[in-house]
Amino acid sequence: MNDLHAGSAPALRRLLDLLASGAATEDFTDVLADARRRGAPADVLGEIDDATWQALRVHRTLRQHRRREAELTALFDTAGDLAASRDLDSVLQAIVRRARMLLGTDTAYLTLPDEAAGDTYMRVTDGSVSVLFQTLRLSLGDGLGGLVAQSARPYATPDYRTDDRFHHTDVIDAGVVDEGLVAIIGVPLLLGGRVIGVLFAADRSPRAFSPDEVALLCTLAAHAAIALDTAKALADTRSALAELNSANELIRAHSAAVQRAERGHDRLTDLVLRGAEVPDVAAAVAALLGGGIAVLDTEGEPLAGRAAAPGAGPAEAAAASRAEGRAVRHGGAWVCAVLAGQEQLGTLVLRGRPDLDDADRRLFERAGVVTALLLLLRRSVAETENRVRGELLADLLTAPDRDPAGLTARGRRLGVDLGRPHLVLVAEPGRGGVGGGPAAVRSRLAGAAGRYLFGARGISAEHGEAVVLLVPDGGGAGAEAVGEGGEAVGAAGGCTAGGGAAGDVAQRAAEQAAERLARLAGFPVTVGAGRPASGPVALATAYAEGLRCVRALRVLGRDGEGASAGSLGFLGVLLGDGHDVSGFVGATLGPLLDYDARRGTELVRTLRAYFDCGGSLTRAKDELHVHVNTVVQRLDRVEVLLGQDWNGPERSLELQLALRLQLLSGA
Repeated sequence: MNDLHAGSAPALRRLLDLLASGAATEDFTDVLADARRRGAPADVLGEIDDATWQALRVHRTLRQHRRREAELTALFDTAGDLAASRDLDSVLQAIVRRARMLLGTDTAYLTLPDEAAGDTYMRVTDGSVSVLFQTLRLSLGDGLGGLVAQSARPYATPDYRTDDRFHHTDVIDAGVVDEGLVAIIGVPLLLGGRVIGVLFAADRSPRAFSPDEVALLCTLAAHAAIALDTAKALADTRSALAELNSANELIRAHSAAVQRAERGHDRLTDLVLRGAEVPDVAAAVAALLGGGIAVLDTEGEPLAGRAAAPGAGPAEAAAASRAEGRAVRHGGAWVCAVLAGQEQLGTLVLRGRPDLDDADRRLFERAGVVTALLLLLRRSVAETENRVRGELLADLLTAPDRDPAGLTARGRRLGVDLGRPHLVLVAEPGRGGVGGGPAAVRSRLAGAAGRYLFGARGISAEHGEAVVLLVPDGGGAGAEAVGEGGEAVGAAGGCTAGGGAAGDVAQRAAEQAAERLARLAGFPVTVGAGRPASGPVALATAYAEGLRCVRALRVLGRDGEGASAGSLGFLGVLLGDGHDVSGFVGATLGPLLDYDARRGTELVRTLRAYFDCGGSLTRAKDELHVHVNTVVQRLDRVEVLLGQDWNGPERSLELQLALRLQLLSGA
C-alpha cells in the first residue's frame, strides 16, 4: 500500500498544483497520460485516474463558484455605484457593461422613451460598432424592444432575423443586420407599473438564454430603474428649490425625505456588501421606517418578522403590487412584492405606518429589490449545495455497504451527519392530473423537494422513478426537522402500530411531505416513509421500506397520500423491516386488552372464539361455556370499543391476524 501511494504521489501533487493554478481541463488528463508513458503499474494508474476524476469535479465546482462570485460582485458594484450617487450616465454605462460581461454577450444596450417624439431611442450601448444601430429609434410595438416596452415582459430570441413573434420594420432590421446581431434578449425597466426603458443583451451568433440569465438581467434592469428614479427625484428637487422659493418648509421636508431615502439605501447596500441575511435587512428597514416588517415566502409563511393573522394574509395585495410594480396599501399596512424579473420570490409587509410619503415608499420598494437579491443568492447557494449533496444521496442508496465510512465522511464534509437519525422519504408523482413526460414531471417534483427542504439540513435527489428526501429526525420523539417557511417536516406524537413514537414521526412526516410537495409541484404526490435510521446501510434499508410503502399506497388506490409502514396496519407488519408484531397487536386489540385488564372481562377470548367458530354465536357459547346472551353482550361491548366496522371484511381480517399473532408471540 505504501508503494502504491509512493508511486502515485508525484501525480497527485501535480493535480493539486493544477487546481491551485486554475489550469485548463485538458491539463488534468495529461497527468494520467504521462503516468502511462512512464509505465506506471495498473494499481497506480487506477489511483491516479480516480484522483483526476475528483480533481475535475472540484475544478468544475470552483469554476461555477467563480462565475457566481463574478455575478454577485457585479451586482454589489452596481449597488455601490447607486449608493455613491455617481452621475446617471456613468451608472447606466456601468450597468450595461456589466450586463454584457455577466451574460458573455457581444453587445449590450439600453433604450429610453422619448415622450415628445412618442418613440424610444438608444441611451447607452456597449460593444456596438454600427453607427446606424446606435442611432436607431423604435416605435411602440415594433421589434423585440418595442414588444418588451408594450407588454412590460422580458422577451428573448435565439435568432431575431427569423423570429416572427416580433413586428419587423425595414429600419430596425437594417440596424440589426448592420450590427450583425442574431440572438437578443430584452427586459423592461419598471417603475410604478410602467415601463421607463428596456435593457438588452445580444450575440452575433445563435444562442438560447437561460431563466437564470433572464433573472440576472432583470435584476440589473431594476438597478437601472432605481438610478433613473433617483435621478428624476433629484431633478425634481432641484426644480422645486429653484421655482418655489415661497415653499421653503415644504422643500426642506421633501429634501429631508430624499436624504432619508438615500441614507436608507446606503444602509441596505452596506448590509448586502457585508453579507447580511434577510432578517437583517428586515430589521434595518423596520428601524428606518419606524414600523414592523415581515418577510413572507411565496406561500405566506414568515421568513423574518411576525406572520399575518389567520385570514388576513396579504396575498391579494401582493398580487396587486406585482402587477403595479410598486408597494400598495393593504388596510393599515403596506405590501410590496419581492420580484426577480417576473418571478415573485416573496412579500414584504410593513405594519405601524399607515401613511408613507414617496421617499419612504421608494425606500420600502428598494428593500424589496435588496431582499430579492438576497433570496436569489440564497437559492443559488442552496441549489448548488443540494446538487452536491444529491450525489452523496445517490451513492448512499446505490452502494451503502461498499464504503460506509467514506460515505459518512463525505456527508460530514457537506454538513450532513449520517451517524444521526434521519427519516428517508420516497416521493413519486401521483397518477392523475400530471402533464408532461416522466422525466419532466420527476424534475418538477425534484425542484419542489428542494424548495420543501429550503432552510433545513436535509437533502434530496432523483433516484430511479422517485425523488428521495433525507430529513434529520432530530434524535427522537418530540424533535422536528424544519423545512422552508418554518413548517415541520417531521414531528413526534403518540404511539402507532409501527414502532411507537418513531412510527408516528415517520407517518406525520410522510403526510406533511405529501401535502406540501403537492402544493409546491402542482400535482398529487405519493410519499412513503421508512423508519428513522442512522448510518449508510440502515438508511438504505429505510429507503427500501419507504419505497415499499409507496408501492403499497398505489396498490391500495391511495395516490397522493403519505404513509409509513406502521400506518398500513397488517400490511405494515409485512412491509416494514422491523416486523413490529407487538406494536401491531397493541394498536389493533389495544382497547379490548385495556378493558379486560381493568374489568377482569374476557372480551379478547370471546372475540377469538367467535372468529374460530366461523361467526356462529351458538358454537361460540359452547366453546366459552356461557349463555348465548353473554356472548351477544360481550360482542356488543367489542363494537362499542372498536367501532361498528369491527366485523367488516378488512377490519375482521386485521383482528383475526392480531389474535393469531398474540397467541404466537405469547403476549
